[in-house]
Amino acid sequence: MAQALQEIHDFLPCATPQQWIDNALANQDLMLIDHAHCEKKAASTALSLMYRYVDNSDLLNKMSRLAREELRHFEQVLAIIDKRGVSYCHLTPARYAAGLRAGVRTDDPGRLVDVMVVGAIIEARSCERFAALTPFLDEELAEFYSSLLKSEARHYRDYLALAEQANGGPVDERVAEFIATEKQLILEPDSEFRFHSGPVA
Repeated sequence: MAQALQEIHDFLPCATPQQWIDNALANQDLMLIDHAHCEKKAASTALSLMYRYVDNSDLLNKMSRLAREELRHFEQVLAIIDKRGVSYCHLTPARYAAGLRAGVRTDDPGRLVDVMVVGAIIEARSCERFAALTPFLDEELAEFYSSLLKSEARHYRDYLALAEQANGGPVDERVAEFIATEKQLILEPDSEFRFHSGPVA
């Protein structure tokens, strides 16, 4: 797992700021609610890709597995939320995913390449944040977030492989563009805390 994490740290443009970690620790109920929303959204994205790209068997297999795993994670977060007496509710989404998706091209195969690159970045950042939080969390949550690291790291690699497949070769240029946007979204101050927000003053 250490090697997979190192790979993710090398891929991402920056580490999560300490201020965001402090925000997360001070808002753990909110973090769990938003985490649940993220898992549900990830499953929904995978399913919508399966409907759009019905002739891509590699994508169908990877996204089917990913959707199942994300829904399982959703159920696990929900169980922790219920156990802690937290009310699961609607939240406005972070600007993060929309900020990344703003750069996605509209026509295929460029669209598919970009959607996969964005997926890889989101999964990599989730993995990095789980790892950054784990040392500071209570035993139950630390164990749960540690258990998610392996699947998130695999999802990141799956998305990247599908991007390269759709592109017929390396996607370094597209990755560089989206990574530059991601760095801004992660480092610039945000108005409200979310799992993928920037730091909140």
